[in-house]
Amino acid sequence: MTAQEQPAETTVLAINRPVNWLEHLVGHDAYRTLKGLATNPVSVIGLILLGMFLFVAAAAPVLAPPVSKDDPYNIPRDGYGAVPKVPGTEWKTRQPPLPFWWKAVTGKDQWVHLMGTASGQWDIYYGVIWGTRTALFAGLTITLAGVLIGVTIGAVSAYYGGAVDMILMRITDLFQAFPFLLTAMTLSAVLTPRLGKGLLAPMIALIVFSWMGFARLLRSDILSLREREYVLAARVVGVRDSRILFRHILPNAIFPTLVLASMRIGSYAITFAGLSFLGIGAEVGFADWGQLLSFARDWMTQLAEYWYIIVFPGVTLVLFVLSWNLVGDALRDVLDPRLQGSR
Repeated sequence: MTAQEQPAETTVLAINRPVNWLEHLVGHDAYRTLKGLATNPVSVIGLILLGMFLFVAAAAPVLAPPVSKDDPYNIPRDGYGAVPKVPGTEWKTRQPPLPFWWKAVTGKDQWVHLMGTASGQWDIYYGVIWGTRTALFAGLTITLAGVLIGVTIGAVSAYYGGAVDMILMRITDLFQAFPFLLTAMTLSAVLTPRLGKGLLAPMIALIVFSWMGFARLLRSDILSLREREYVLAARVVGVRDSRILFRHILPNAIFPTLVLASMRIGSYAITFAGLSFLGIGAEVGFADWGQLLSFARDWMTQLAEYWYIIVFPGVTLVLFVLSWNLVGDALRDVLDPRLQGSR
C-alpha cells in the first residue's frame, strides 16, 4: 500500500465506524472522555462519592430541616452544655421540625441527635449535612475564580511573550514565593475586620493565592501550540489575536488545566475548613465541617469516649477530598494523549 492510499483507507474506516446516539450528541472527543470515566474503576468510585455529596447538598432541607428559614446554615443547638452528647440522645430544647421520613427510618416520634452533639450542644448531623453545601460552594467558587485569573494571565503571557511574558511571570513568581496557607491565613485575618466574619474574607484570601499554578501550567501548554501551522495560518490571513487565542489555542490547551482544577476543588475545600478550624473562616455556628472540628478541640484528649465529635465531620471531609482527587486522576488518564491509543 502506498503512502497516498493510507489516509484514504483511514478516512473510510472512520466513516464506516458505527456512531451511537450519545457520541452523535456530544461529539467524539467528549464521548471518549465520558466513556473513559465510565469504564475506569477509579473514576467510578470517585463519581459515586461525588454524586452522594451532590445529592446530600441538594436534599439538605429534606435530610435536615432548618429551624430558621431565614438562616438555614445556622446549626441548631440543644442547650449550651459543654459536654458532648452521644449519638442517639433525644433533643431536650428547640427541636427541629421532623422530616417526613423520620419515623419510618428511625421508628421514633421525637428528633434525636443522629451523630451526637459537639461541645456547646451543636448538632453534628445538621452541621455535616448543611456543611456539604458550604464545602461545594467554597471549593467550586475558589477554584473557578483561580482558574479564570490563571487562564487569563497564562494565556496572555504565553501568546504575546517578550516583555509581557516576563512581567506577568515575575508577578506570578512573587505570589508563589509566599507560603500558601500562611499568607491565606494572614490575609483572611486582615480582611475579616473590614468585611465581617463569614465566608467572604477567607474565600477572597484563598482566591488571591490560588491562580499561579493554573497560569504556569496553561502558559507551558500554549507555548507549545502558538507556533503550530493552524495558528500561523490564522495570523497570515489577519485573524485578530483575541480570536486566535480564545478560539483556536485555548480550547486545545485547556484540558490539563481543567484536570488540575478538578483536583484542586477538594484541596481548597479542606483549606477553607482549616481556616474555619483556626477561627478565621466561617462564623461560629455556621454549618461548616471545619467549624464542627473546631468545637472538638477541648475534647481531643478524650476521643476514646467522644470519638464521634471528630469521626463524623472528619471522615466526611476526607471522603469529599478523595472524591475530587479520584475523578481528577481518572480525568487525567483519559485526557493523556499517551493513553488514547489504549482506550
